[in-house]
Amino acid sequence: MTFHITAIWDDEAGLFCSDSNIVGLHVEAETIEEFRAIAADLAPELILANHITGDDLLNKPLKDLIPVIWGDASGDRLLQPSR
Repeated sequence: MTFHITAIWDDEAGLFCSDSNIVGLHVEAETIEEFRAIAADLAPELILANHITGDDLLNKPLKDLIPVIWGDASGDRLLQPSR
């Protein structure tokens, strides 16, 4: 399963806001650094809580269930902001 988090700049609010397919994840932050930190803290816990079933725990290797956060294609960013 692949998850995404995109930082979208909201001019009116003056914040980066998240667009994500992770159930329960909503991030708002004034800087991209703060956005990255919040997302990196919340995303793995929410993925495990809302996207992993008991059947998954019984039948899939643990390495396949642990969320991994990685950057864009250049490898030097955790999340790519959209403006």
